[in-house]
Amino acid sequence: MPTNSAETLLLFGATGDLAQRMLLPSLYGLDADGLLPPALRIVATARSEMDTDGFRAAANEALKRFVDADYLKEDAVARFLGRLTYVVVDASDISQYGKLSEAVGSTAKGLAIFLSTAPSLFKATIAGLQQAGLAGDNVRLALEKPLGTDLPSSRDINDAVAAVFPEERTFRIDHYLGKETVQNLLALRFGNALFEPLWNASHIDHVQITVAETVGLEGRVGFYDGTGALRDMVQNHMLQLLALVAMEPPNEFSATEVRDEKVKVLRALRRIDGASVEANSVTGQYQAGAIDGAGVPAYADELGQPSGTETFVALKAHVDNWRWKGVPFYLRTGKRLPQRQSMIVIQFKPVPHSIFASKGAALKANKLIINLQPQENIRLLTMAKQPGLDRQGIRLREVPLDLGMANAFADTRRRIAYERLLLDLIEGDPTLFVRRDEVEAQWEWIDAIRTGWAAKSVSPKSYAAGTWGPNAAIALTERDGVSWHE
Repeated sequence: MPTNSAETLLLFGATGDLAQRMLLPSLYGLDADGLLPPALRIVATARSEMDTDGFRAAANEALKRFVDADYLKEDAVARFLGRLTYVVVDASDISQYGKLSEAVGSTAKGLAIFLSTAPSLFKATIAGLQQAGLAGDNVRLALEKPLGTDLPSSRDINDAVAAVFPEERTFRIDHYLGKETVQNLLALRFGNALFEPLWNASHIDHVQITVAETVGLEGRVGFYDGTGALRDMVQNHMLQLLALVAMEPPNEFSATEVRDEKVKVLRALRRIDGASVEANSVTGQYQAGAIDGAGVPAYADELGQPSGTETFVALKAHVDNWRWKGVPFYLRTGKRLPQRQSMIVIQFKPVPHSIFASKGAALKANKLIINLQPQENIRLLTMAKQPGLDRQGIRLREVPLDLGMANAFADTRRRIAYERLLLDLIEGDPTLFVRRDEVEAQWEWIDAIRTGWAAKSVSPKSYAAGTWGPNAAIALTERDGVSWHE
């Protein structure tokens, strides 16, 4: 184990949906594989009235629901549940934090705190932790999104955090960065001589990033209607993916070097403002339609009232630097789309001259497709000759070269993204967490778009649930002779 591993993990929001679906199963997976420090204690807290035995029973039920049955081993489950202690605390009541201090005990051997609560509770929680003596030099704090709703509110939260936890002990989470294929993007680019020499405006025509969901509000009514697709998905997940695609090679794979390069990209993003927002953005809101053959209601019907919140957004972005001059980055995300899908598409330029044109063979430019979910794989589309004697001319066909993660690493268990992030938090490695200047650069770009929408009175266009968004999203790319990859 690393020498700076924490020996206590304090988990806020321990009875919430995220904890049940992701955090507890992730911690169990780490424990079952012998990756947690042997003496690690997990102190869980929330407002729900129960004792430790009750929480352990609830955690056991969560494991049965969200962990593959063949991976649940009786002795491993018992060991994991034995690590858990539960303390009832109302995070908004600073006077109750003394109970947490008693449960945690000394922080001399390291304390990692995972804060999975509403952002409105961040300030009170940090003040309570400080008052209870749970914010010392051996304590680090992880924060779940959203970190604000715009740049001023984000700075307000970050200032409150920085007053107690310095940047090197603050771990801002974007769970997309814990996905194996996202990390593999760095290995693909910087671990192979094949791609990096071509990874620039001389050889790449455009980049597409799609994060599509089939679900609607899913119980997030209060949060989502005040947020919308731009702030919910583009501000964090999609801009982080864009930064990883576009960043320069860091000197080494370290937290400082990687994050320095990402923030350079975010600062180089061309501003989309009132003068350009109509040409470079499309917003939409789903109407009634069908997903997988089943009828679903319109957003306003799910919400129970009319709304101007966007459930879909498509953007045409540019990174104004030497490497990416003139290369458009098309971003698309939305709810109630035809399939759940997260992917990055790198469209290379065609060969400068086709020697097969006189033989009637058509060439397609190479395309690299990086799928993040639901399946993780990397596919390179290349041209190959179709077998035959070619009496009517050479026939070429597009053929995929696949790196299926499940097949290539069949002997390795596929992990939940939070497993990597929780282990990095416990061990104190901030490489895959987001730095304050990254967050603020992202908000600055997003705020300009929202201000532009307001200035031009942009309102969401309708699209039927089960389709790929408004027709204007198709026009956004086709004006450039580009089609969305589907």
